Amino acid sequence: MFNRRTSLLLPSALAVLSLTGRAYTQTKYPDQPIKFIVALPAGGSVDMIARTLGQKLSTALGQPVVVDNRGGGSGQIGMPLVAKAPADGYTLTVSPASFLTTNKSVFKTLPYDPEADFMPISRLVNQPMVMIVKDKQKYPTVAAFIAAAKAAPGKITYASSGDGSPQHLGGLMFESRTQTKLLHVPYRGGALAINDTIAGTVDAMFAVMPEAVPHIKSGSLAALGVMSPTRSPVFPQVPTMQEAGVADLTLSAWMALLAPAKTPRAIIDQLGKEVAAAFDPETRAKLAESGIEVATSSPEDVQRLIARDIKLHAELVKAAGLVPQ
Repeated sequence: MFNRRTSLLLPSALAVLSLTGRAYTQTKYPDQPIKFIVALPAGGSVDMIARTLGQKLSTALGQPVVVDNRGGGSGQIGMPLVAKAPADGYTLTVSPASFLTTNKSVFKTLPYDPEADFMPISRLVNQPMVMIVKDKQKYPTVAAFIAAAKAAPGKITYASSGDGSPQHLGGLMFESRTQTKLLHVPYRGGALAINDTIAGTVDAMFAVMPEAVPHIKSGSLAALGVMSPTRSPVFPQVPTMQEAGVADLTLSAWMALLAPAKTPRAIIDQLGKEVAAAFDPETRAKLAESGIEVATSSPEDVQRLIARDIKLHAELVKAAGLVPQ
């Protein structure tokens, strides 16, 4: 029933609703800068993808996207910062697969749970891997490298961006498939590992393609074989591992964009759409020049991929006799 009291309250109620509506509009996501925590030093392929995506999303969303490098500990410094961040879409991570999969097998404990602490947004890219050496005269082919490794077990070194990294996993797979024993030398990032491979401090590296491409093209490193089913369009003259005599040795390092667990699905879906749009034909073509394949996906696809690779990598680490640290 409409009365004088109702008529007096109505303007106040409408004012509150109006203010509430304005407040909702003002806090529409995003209304402040977004941070990408990258748990690796600057200069590697993960950092490059994070910065490329960050620039695209900054333009699309109208907010700065800042890349914050927190390298060290094979992801154990940077990843917990994201896991413990507010689930509001303003702290995200561009992560290599290894921090979400292999780390479960190579470390006794982790300060984060790869499956429970994060909400995937999208897979971003795949990076085929390539075996590289400094001394092409000493190791002209994969077969020559295997022969040298069998002649000196545990003496020939290979670099990686850290324990459990794709480069480390590539080395473990190589040892398993060739029945050799190499000496693993971990670094705090792919750029540092590449630099010491170029300097000859280590003998070889199972590198992600974008890290190796410029150095192979310049002649400072030599590619012996690509760890993919077919030859790379970037280096069609380089044989696959299968062609080089090593069967069942394929590995592609993927990356994904993730948020803290319990981030609202509306934010996850919004970011997923913007990520897919960010990898336009021009960006895809530019990345392809470095051997990077765009592979955006749904959050559920990433969750299934993480679960699958945790199991596969655990089997490989166990077969290699690697003792969790």
